[in-house]
Amino acid sequence: MGDMTNSDFYSKNQRNESSHGGEFGCTMEELRSLMELRGTEAVVKIKETYGDTEAICRRLKTSPVEGLPGTAPDLEKRKQIFGQNFIPPKKPKTFLQLVWEALQDVTLIILEIAAIISLGLSFYHPPGESNEGCATAQGGAEDEGEAEAGWIEGAAILLSVICVVLVTAFNDWSKEKQFRGLQSRIEQEQKFTVVRAGQVVQIPVAEIVVGDIAQVKYGDLLPADGLFIQGNDLKIDESSLTGESDQVRKSVDKDPMLLSGTHVMEGSGRMLVTAVGVNSQTGIIFTLLGAGGEEEEKKDKKGKMQDGNVDTSQSKAKQQDGAAAMEMQPLKSAEGGDADDKKKANMHKKEKSVLQGKLTKLAVQIGKAGLVMSAVTVIILVLYFTVDTFVVNKKPWLPECTPVYVQYFVKFFIIGVTVLVVAVPEGLPLAVTISLAYSVKKMMKDNNLVRHLDACETMGNATAICSDKTGTLTTNRMTVVQAYVGDVHYKEIPDPSSINDKTMELLVNAIAINSAYTTKILPPEKEGALPRQVGNKTECGLLGLVLDLKQDYEPVRSQVPEEKLYKVYTFNSVRKSMSTVIRLPDESFRMYSKGASEIVLKKCCKILSGAGEPRVFRPRDRDEMVKKVIEPMACDGLRTICVAYRDFPSSPEPDWDNENDILNDLTCICVVGIEDPVRPEVPEAIRKCQRAGITVRMVTGDNINTARAIAIKCGIIHPGEDFLCLEGKEFNRRIRNEKGEIEQERIDKIWPKLRVLARSSPTDKHTLVKGIIDSTHTEQRQVVAVTGDGTNDGPALKKADVGFAMGIAGTDVAKEASDIILTDDNFSSIVKAVMWGRNVYDSISKFLQFQLTVNVVAVIVAFTGACITQDSPLKAVQMLWVNLIMDTFASLALATEPPTETLLLRKPYGRNKPLISRTMMKNILGHAVYQLTLIFTLLFVGEKMFQIDSGRNAPLHSPPSEHYTIIFNTFVMMQLFNEINARKIHGERNVFDGIFRNPIFCTIVLGTFAIQIVIVQFGGKPFSCSPLQLDQWMWCIFIGLGELVWGQVIATIPTSRLKFLKEAGRLTQKEEIPEEELNEDVEEIDHAERELRRGQILWFRGLNRIQTQIEVVNTFKSGASFQGALRRQSSVTSQSQDVANLSSPSRVSLSNALSSPTSGHAPAGAKVPGFVCPGRSQTSLPWVIKS
Repeated sequence: MGDMTNSDFYSKNQRNESSHGGEFGCTMEELRSLMELRGTEAVVKIKETYGDTEAICRRLKTSPVEGLPGTAPDLEKRKQIFGQNFIPPKKPKTFLQLVWEALQDVTLIILEIAAIISLGLSFYHPPGESNEGCATAQGGAEDEGEAEAGWIEGAAILLSVICVVLVTAFNDWSKEKQFRGLQSRIEQEQKFTVVRAGQVVQIPVAEIVVGDIAQVKYGDLLPADGLFIQGNDLKIDESSLTGESDQVRKSVDKDPMLLSGTHVMEGSGRMLVTAVGVNSQTGIIFTLLGAGGEEEEKKDKKGKMQDGNVDTSQSKAKQQDGAAAMEMQPLKSAEGGDADDKKKANMHKKEKSVLQGKLTKLAVQIGKAGLVMSAVTVIILVLYFTVDTFVVNKKPWLPECTPVYVQYFVKFFIIGVTVLVVAVPEGLPLAVTISLAYSVKKMMKDNNLVRHLDACETMGNATAICSDKTGTLTTNRMTVVQAYVGDVHYKEIPDPSSINDKTMELLVNAIAINSAYTTKILPPEKEGALPRQVGNKTECGLLGLVLDLKQDYEPVRSQVPEEKLYKVYTFNSVRKSMSTVIRLPDESFRMYSKGASEIVLKKCCKILSGAGEPRVFRPRDRDEMVKKVIEPMACDGLRTICVAYRDFPSSPEPDWDNENDILNDLTCICVVGIEDPVRPEVPEAIRKCQRAGITVRMVTGDNINTARAIAIKCGIIHPGEDFLCLEGKEFNRRIRNEKGEIEQERIDKIWPKLRVLARSSPTDKHTLVKGIIDSTHTEQRQVVAVTGDGTNDGPALKKADVGFAMGIAGTDVAKEASDIILTDDNFSSIVKAVMWGRNVYDSISKFLQFQLTVNVVAVIVAFTGACITQDSPLKAVQMLWVNLIMDTFASLALATEPPTETLLLRKPYGRNKPLISRTMMKNILGHAVYQLTLIFTLLFVGEKMFQIDSGRNAPLHSPPSEHYTIIFNTFVMMQLFNEINARKIHGERNVFDGIFRNPIFCTIVLGTFAIQIVIVQFGGKPFSCSPLQLDQWMWCIFIGLGELVWGQVIATIPTSRLKFLKEAGRLTQKEEIPEEELNEDVEEIDHAERELRRGQILWFRGLNRIQTQIEVVNTFKSGASFQGALRRQSSVTSQSQDVANLSSPSRVSLSNALSSPTSGHAPAGAKVPGFVCPGRSQTSLPWVIKS
C-alpha cells in the first residue's frame, strides 16, 4: 500500500514539474540529478551548467544573504513545483487487518474449531436419536424444545470469541493511533532555522521549500538536500547514507553537497535548499522502500512508534539506528558498514525489557500447565464415558448411534478447551499494553515524551542515573558573577569606569565576534521577567556581561558581519575552546579565543595589565592565578572562561590549518566566572532517588572543583563521605592497563564509589555507562539511565538501558538516540519517570495476582468437576465470560492505578526478582483455598442448603439448573471482591486506600456487577443460567464479601514463615545475556578484542567437550544416570556466553583460572588446570584442546 501512495505522490509531482518548470531557471529533475553527484564531480557540474552557487540562487529567485521573501503565494508555488518537505507515511493497519491479527491467537483458533463442530452437530439429527439402545449412562431423555437449543452453546462461544477479538483489535488500533499522535507531535516540534526576508526564523521542518537559505550548526540533522554556500569548519557525518564512518569536510570549492538525514558534527554555515521530501536523497531511498517498507520491522516493534511515518529529518534514524551515533567512538571498527546498520535497525535495544522477559517466561509456564490439565481432563472424560457405556453397561456400539457418541466427545473436547482457555492468561498481554499505553499518555503530562514503550517500564528498575550537569541539574541560564580583569579580581560585575578603555574595547570585540551570531539576548517576553537567552547559553552569559558593562554587541556584529569572518575554529569536545580570525583594516589578522580557563591559560604567554598593556605571563604566574582566582571561583560552583586574543602579521599569511601553532602565544584579556544556578527542585528530586535506591552520578565537561561544588549543592555527595570525584584523565588512567586497553575489573574497582566525573569526553561517558552495565560486581545487573543533550552524548544514550534526551537544549542527534525526551529538561521529571516505571511493574503484578487466582480456581473446578460429575460446573461460555471479558476489564481496572509517592520508598526490583513475590503467592493460594472450599461445598451439598434440584449428572441438552447458576454467580462475586483485594500486593491492610482516585476502577467493578445481574437473570440458555431469587442473590454476594474478610486473615500470616512457597517468573542469570549480545557488541569492539572473544568461545567449546566426555566416562563407570551428561550438553550454548557460571555443579569443577582466558586461542596441547574427577586420582588431565 505504501508503494501506491508514494508513486502517486511522485507522479503528481512529476506532472506538476513539467508544466511549471519554466518559472524558475532550473527544473526539479535537474536539481535532483545534481544532488546525486558527490564531491569534485558536483563542483565541475555546477561550474559547467550554472557557473557558481550564486547563479543557482539567482535561478531559484532567492538571495544568499536575505533568503526568500517568504510571501505565501511564492511559498505555495514552490511547494507545487518542487514538492513539499515531507515523506507520505505508510498507511496504518486498518481495523480489519488488526482483527485478522488478533484472530491468529492459538487458543482462539481452538475455540473457534470446537464451536463450529458443536454447531454443526447440533443441526445434525441422526436417525439413531430415537434408538433407546444409544441412551447414555446418565439417562434422562430430553424434550424437543431443548434439542432445538443445542446450537446455542456453539453460537455463544463464537460470540465471545468475536468479543475478545474486537477488544484486542480495538486496543491495538487505539495504541497505534496514540503513537501516530505522539510521532506527529515529535515531528511538529522539530524546527529548523532559515533566513526569510533577511530575518532569521525557526520554522517546522515540513515548511522548508526549495530555495530556502537554511542555517546549519553543530548537532543538526539536515532536513533537506542543499548546497553549501558559506560557513566555517563544517564537518558532516554521512554514514547514514554512505556507510562511511569518516566525517566529511564541506567547502564551497571542494564538496558543497549537503544531504538530508546526515548529521552536522562540527562547525556551522548556510545552505541553499535544492531538494525536499520525496526528491531528497533520503526521500528517494524511502520511495524505493515503499515509504519505508518496514513491514518486518514493524512486527518486531509493534509498540515502538517506528512506523515509517517519519519525516525526512527522522528517516535516517530508522535506516540505521546505531552506526551514526557510534561514529564518535574512537574504538569503532572500520567495518561499520551497511550490514551492521541493518542489524542495528532490527534490534532496537539489545534485549527484551525485563518485564517482557519475565512475562513471556511466566506465560509459557502457565500455558504448559494448562495444556497438560486440559489433555488430562479430556482423556478422563472420554475414558469414563466409554468404560461406563460399553464395559459396565455392556452396550454394543451401533452404527446409527455413532453421531450421538460423537456429540458427547465434542462436548468433552469443548470442556477440555475450556480448561485450556481458563488456564492461559490472555489478559496478560492486554494488561501490559494497557498499562504501558496509559502510563505513556500520563507521562506526557509529567514532561516525559516516551519514544520506546518498554523504556517506561525499564525505568522502574533503574539502579543508576548518570546525569549531565548543565541544564539538567542546573537552570541553564548562565550569568557572569565574577571577573578577573586588569590584575583585579572583582567579586561582582565591575563598574565600567574602572576598566581601561583599550581593555574594554578588546573585551567587547572578543565576546561579540567570537561567538555564534545566532546567539543573542532578546528583551523579556513579559514585564519584569528576565531577558531571553537565545542560542548557546555560555555565550549568552558572556554577552550578558557586555550588556552589564553598559556596552552593546550589536554594532560590533553589524560592522563585522558573519560573511567577513576569515576563519573560525568552532568549539568541539576535543578543543574545548572556540576561536575566530578577522582581517583588520591594515590587512593584518587578529584572532579572538575563548574557552575553559585552564586550557586557554596554558596557551597564554602575555596578559593585559591594569593600563591595558600586555605584560609577560609566566608559568609560575599562571599557577598563582589558578590558585588565587580560578580555584576560588570553581569552589563557588562557577564555570571559569578565559577570553584571549592574538595578532598575526599580514605576510607571510599563517598556515591556518596548523592549529597547534595558531592557538598559542595568546594574550589573556580576562577570566570570568559564570554561575549556572542549581534548579530549586533538584536537591529534593535527588534525595528521592537516593531513598529509592538509585545512585545519581554527575558526568560533566566542567572543571572538577566546579563539578564538586555543584554536586554538593545538589546533594549528590555530602561533605565528609568517602566518594570519588575524578577527572576524565585520571579515570582513564585508572581503568586502562599498560597497553591502554580498558579492563572491566579496573572499572569495577571504581564505579561503585564514583559520584562525579569531571572534564570528561563523550567516550568517557560511554565507557562509564558500558562499564556499569557490564559489571558483575553486584549480584543484580545494574540498570542505567543516562541523560544527555549534545551530539557527543549519542553513544552513551544508545548504550544505556534508558536514554533521556533534553527536549529544549538537546540536539536532534541526541533525541534520535534517546528513549525518552524530557520536554522541560528537568531532572525532577526523571524521578516522575521512575515512579511511573515502578507503577507499571506493580500494575502488572496486581493484575497477575488477580488473574492467577481466577485461573487456579477455575482450572481446578473444571477439572475435578469434569472428573467427578462428567460435566464442568462452570460451562464453556461462563468460563469465557469470566476469563476473557472479566480479565480484560480487570486489566483495565488494575493497570490504570495512578502512582503514589510510596513507590519511591523501596529499592528497585532488579532484573532477577521474580514477578510473583512470596507475598503474592501467599495471596493467590490463600484466596484460591477460600474460593475452592466454598465452590465445592456448593457443588456437593448446595442443593440441600438451598432446597433446590441438584444440577449434577444432567443429560446432554438439559435446561440450565439453579444449582449450577448459583455456583457460577458465587464464583463471579468472589472474583469481584477479590479484585479489590488485588489492589495491594505488598501485604498492606487497607485495600480501599486511594480507591476513589481511580474512577476507572470503580466504574469497571460496578459495570461488571451490573452485567453479571443481566447474565444471570436474562442469560438463559446461551449462558446456561436460570434466574435466581433475591435471597439466593444475597447469599452469593455475602459469600463474595467474605473475600475481603479472608483477605485480612491472609494478611496476618507472616510471609517469612511460609518458606515452602515458590516464587515464579524470575529471569535466571543465563537468560540474562541473549543471543544477540554477541552480534550487538560488534559495534563497540575493535578487531583484537573480537578475536579474543572468538578465542574465548572456542576455548569454552573445547572445555565443554572435555567436560561432556569425562561425564560420559564417569557415568558409565559409576553406572549412574546418563542424564547429567545430557544436561551438560544442552547447556553448552549458555555457557559459551556466560563465563560466570562456568564451574558446573554436577561433576567437573574448574578452577577460576579459566574464567578469564587471556590468550586469544588456547595453544594446542594446553593443560587444563585443576580438573577434578571424583573417584579418580586427582591429577590434571593432559587433554589436548584443538581450537
